[in-house]
Amino acid sequence: MIKLIIVDDDVLIRESLKIIIGIDNEIEVVKALENGKECIDFLSENEVDVVLLDMRMPVMDGAEVLEEISKRNIKVKVLILTTFDEEKLISSAIKHKTSGYLLKSSKPEKIISGIKSVYLGNGVFESDIVSKLVVGSSNKNDKSDDEGLNIYGLTDREKDIVRLISKGLSNKEIANKLFLSEGTIKNHITSILSKMDLKHRTQIAIEYLNSKIH
Repeated sequence: MIKLIIVDDDVLIRESLKIIIGIDNEIEVVKALENGKECIDFLSENEVDVVLLDMRMPVMDGAEVLEEISKRNIKVKVLILTTFDEEKLISSAIKHKTSGYLLKSSKPEKIISGIKSVYLGNGVFESDIVSKLVVGSSNKNDKSDDEGLNIYGLTDREKDIVRLISKGLSNKEIANKLFLSEGTIKNHITSILSKMDLKHRTQIAIEYLNSKIH
């Protein structure tokens, strides 16, 4: 059973999510909270698997919650659920290694699936959000690419793979483009994830694109 808390200042959304998600027999909604401070206070005293977190809230917003979770080294996975898709909020979520970022316009089954996915250690990022970063980065000077990647100690080949991942290419497509086997590409991606301290390939793309924007 996945232990989940919902954090959203909109009581209607908060209670609706509690009912909808609570129907799933693999998820237990242990608490529905209205701001970030309540979330941190609860996490300090209770074991939780996943936090479904809104970004815009009074008292303590989502970005501050992510910072506190990181600062206190609280072992919990966070799935952002918000109506806002501004680049600044995406940046904040990625900075703190958020497991996923979905919009409230997502269908209930997608949100439930997202909760289960991040619980298993996978990433869930709204395609529209990734696309927004891609569009934003397309206006940037490519000369800044290497500078952004150099901090991770990546090899030239790994940098090539990061760029291709950010363009949405699959492992097979990357392998064909670089004249390498899919197995070799997978090994390189494992190394990239380790060096960049990330968990999944989607985060590689977003981290790279995010660094080009800011």
